[in-house]
Formats: sequence, C-alpha cells, structure tokens
Amino acid sequence: MPPLGRVDDAPPAFRRAVESLRAPAVRAEIAVEDIPAPKRLAPHAVAMSATVRSEDEDAAFGRLIVLYDPEGTRDWPTPFRVVVWVSADLETEIAADPLLGQVAWSWLTEALEGRGAPHRGLSGTVTRATTEGFADKADQPVTTELELRASWSPDAEELSADMEVWLDLLSAAAGLPPVDVADITQRRGRAEG
Repeated sequence: MPPLGRVDDAPPAFRRAVESLRAPAVRAEIAVEDIPAPKRLAPHAVAMSATVRSEDEDAAFGRLIVLYDPEGTRDWPTPFRVVVWVSADLETEIAADPLLGQVAWSWLTEALEGRGAPHRGLSGTVTRATTEGFADKADQPVTTELELRASWSPDAEELSADMEVWLDLLSAAAGLPPVDVADITQRRGRAEG
C-alpha cells in the first residue's frame, strides 16, 4: 500500500492514527491507494480509495476518509471522524429485495462489532439507484447500484480495526466470500471438467 499522505506536520495523535491504518492485511482482490484528502472538513485529514476486483471485473468501489480536529470545533463525540463510502452494482433480483437497505447496513454494523472497533455517533444512509437507457441507449441493460455512506467517531487513535471494517464492508458489497472460507465452486468446476 502506498503512503497515506503527508502527515509529518500533523499532531502526534493523528500521525499515529494514520500509521495504524497501514497495519491490516488487504485482500488480494482489493487495491487500495492514497488519494487527496478533503481540505475543509477538518484541520487534518487523510483519504484512500479502493477497487474490488472479482472474476476479472470491478465489483465494488469505496473511499475512506479520516478527519481529525484536535481543538474539538466540530460536533463530533471525539476528535476523530471516520467517513466511508462504498458502491457496488447489484443483480436485479437482489436489487428488488425490500430489505436491501437493512441488509447492507448490517454489513457495516456487524463489521464494527466483529472487528471490535469502539465508536460513537454512528450515522449513515443506504441508497439504491436504478439506471435505465432510453432512445439511443434503449438497448443497454437496466442496472442497479447500491451506495452506502456512513461515519462514526472512533474512541481511540488506533484505527486498524476501523480500516478492517471498511475492507470488510467492501468485501461484502462485492460479494466476496469470507477470507477463511474456501470457494468450492472453483474446485467443483475443475472436478466435473
């Protein structure tokens, strides 16, 4: 993973937080890169983007932003705020499920709990958008995209668990199996062939 941005002139707490984002292992299917952080949301910020590839296609995209306001001038429960965004295309049957928003939100809450990421002030939205082509684009298939946006204030400057939450959320949105589960469909195909 590339460096997470220039932080040498930031307070030590923010530097330690940024360093902790490098600790988690990143799955081979996920490519994470440093991107410019927003400059007006907080005195200190770092940002990353990610692309998830599955079956030789882009399956999901995401961004993670860590904001830090040591003076407490923002309306956050702690000096830090983690902001995540994840987007993925969905199959038509899944997109039509009325519980889709609740299921997608549960990916986040279960990841926060499973990774033991202590936090306060969790908020967010889940959006599904359907795109239909007309006129010269009438032959294009209907697509549906899921978008989850969320933010929370971590209770500590150690953010490796928060990074893992974002990686878990990307994996779930892309439909990747858990890391510790073998994909037997690939083996079955070879055995039958």
